[in-house]
Amino acid sequence: MEAFDKSITALIESYEQDGGINHSDGPNLPSKEAVRAIVADMETLAFPGYRQEDGIKDANANFVIGELAHRTARALIEEVTKSLEYRYRLENRKGCPAACHLEARQLVQDLFDSLPALRRTLMTDVRAAFDGDPAAKSVEEVILSYPGMEALTVHRFANHLWKRQVPLIPRMMSEYIHGKTGIDIHPGATIGERFFIDHGTGVVIGETTVIGRNVKIYQGVTLGALSVRKAEGNVKRHPTIEDDVTIYSGATILGGQTVIGQGSVIGGNVWLTASLPPRSRVYVPQGDFIVDCGGVEHRLAEGCESCDS
Repeated sequence: MEAFDKSITALIESYEQDGGINHSDGPNLPSKEAVRAIVADMETLAFPGYRQEDGIKDANANFVIGELAHRTARALIEEVTKSLEYRYRLENRKGCPAACHLEARQLVQDLFDSLPALRRTLMTDVRAAFDGDPAAKSVEEVILSYPGMEALTVHRFANHLWKRQVPLIPRMMSEYIHGKTGIDIHPGATIGERFFIDHGTGVVIGETTVIGRNVKIYQGVTLGALSVRKAEGNVKRHPTIEDDVTIYSGATILGGQTVIGQGSVIGGNVWLTASLPPRSRVYVPQGDFIVDCGGVEHRLAEGCESCDS
């Protein structure tokens, strides 16, 4: 056991030398376990009776949902307070924990005030999935079993917190659901109503992506960035997808200046780093890209003034 004790001593010394430790009497960061529990409770508040056994009946709905909301709010206030304390430390500001706790309460109150509107948006996503997938037999099936719907539910909550500059927690939420569903949506991405991710595995949506209304994407789609320097982290690096666009599996669309025009269809395995006008059709026959710009087809390699290619 002496050799083992030496190993433990060396491990403890590595925390002091190399960092990577969080403790209650020093830096105290949000808890991953607590955030996961909050995510589960927020999903239940979005769709009561769908995520866990809630015992909800008409006679007790107000009590059960009210109790759940209070529990979730208390837990979220505690974790948001920790995340704000982290930001205060980075900025060498004073006033925590009192100021951080008050700010956390306001942020959580704002989130709960927004829940009815967020739920309305989520129901448009549910309807889009039901309308857009012939395999969907009911809206209940979509809510209960579609990984894209679960990822999007958590994203809408995380995005709300991200826009209000809550540190750490939005990313923790999105990465938890990423690990669970295989769908990676950065909490900073802006996504319009009636968004549908079909199948979903391997989808990546970057931080500065802007997605319009009634957009449908399939598994393996990447809405990503071209290679940029760390100093350019605050610029728009990811594409804009306008309303009514469909993007099929394996397609990759890159770059902050790339705009896919309204009503376009992007075929499977297409790779794009250039903008397309509205109602474009891009697909890959026998290894080459063919673009339909308003009824005029050409090979992408040939270039087109309308396509900015």
